[in-house]
Amino acid sequence: MVFYFSGTGNSKYIANRIRDEIGCGLLSINDLLKKDLVYCNANDDLLIFSVPTYAWRIPRVVEDWIRRSEFKKGAKAYFIMNCGGEIGNAEKYVRKLCNDCSLELMGCGEIVMPENYLAMFSTPTPEQGKKIIARAEPVIDSIIDAIKNGDTLPSHKASLTGKAMSSIVNVLFYPLCVSAKKFTADDKCISCGKCVNECPLNNVALKDGKPVWGKECTHCMACISICPKTAVEYGKNSVNRPKYRCPY
Repeated sequence: MVFYFSGTGNSKYIANRIRDEIGCGLLSINDLLKKDLVYCNANDDLLIFSVPTYAWRIPRVVEDWIRRSEFKKGAKAYFIMNCGGEIGNAEKYVRKLCNDCSLELMGCGEIVMPENYLAMFSTPTPEQGKKIIARAEPVIDSIIDAIKNGDTLPSHKASLTGKAMSSIVNVLFYPLCVSAKKFTADDKCISCGKCVNECPLNNVALKDGKPVWGKECTHCMACISICPKTAVEYGKNSVNRPKYRCPY
């Protein structure tokens, strides 16, 4: 089974590529979170998680969902992590997660995809994004081949900087950076409700025809990337930056 969590489409794209080649089932963690559902199935021998990298680890909301779900003891688990630069020392924490959940970690695959975190970083234009995805294709293919063959992915050795980013920076990232307070919608908003429907945590609602954000936010950028009128902004950080969404 392939599971994916995706705010702007990168993880979903990779998950679909894997599903098409492996020929297994596909489930959206976004959809399950939105319905407050976990996964309970003791028959899957192979688990593949396609997830973004948040502060050099898998998103906390995904880790929490995995811990609440029930998987087959000893199932082989691949974690395919896409990022704008690197995954740091994420493998260390994924390994602990797998040990806690009685899963056999088959490795963490690192795939550089277009940057989507415009709360902090510059994002690519559509054409730049397509070029980055094209460069990622051989890496995706090599990971698919490893999964097909039942091979363990090469261990990712983190630098000292990577270790610090996945520990100290990750711990500080959530209380200091992850908040919906800066999200706003300007007069271009047409009250279509796509941001409401897209939010995996049900954190966006329409009030008097305009979206308002609550306190349950994971900074997936789904709301800002799905807006058909680019009406949603994240303070001044996102102004004049491309609102990246995977084009495939």
